[in-house]
Amino acid sequence: MQQEIIDNSDKDFAHNWVSSSRFIWYCQIFMVVALIIGGCYAQYTHRYKGNPEVAVPENTLYNPKYK
Repeated sequence: MQQEIIDNSDKDFAHNWVSSSRFIWYCQIFMVVALIIGGCYAQYTHRYKGNPEVAVPENTLYNPKYK
């Protein structure tokens, strides 16, 4: 009886250098893009929303008004 030997070394992630390096490259690209998009979204949600109406005392103006 003969036993069939199946060689899976070319399909294994650890044995195929080209396949594994391509996978790691795509993971790095995905992580960089996700970081950039996440940073842009965080800056967008914490953006400056405008000029609020602030009560400024009259004695602290450029030309102060005294009583």
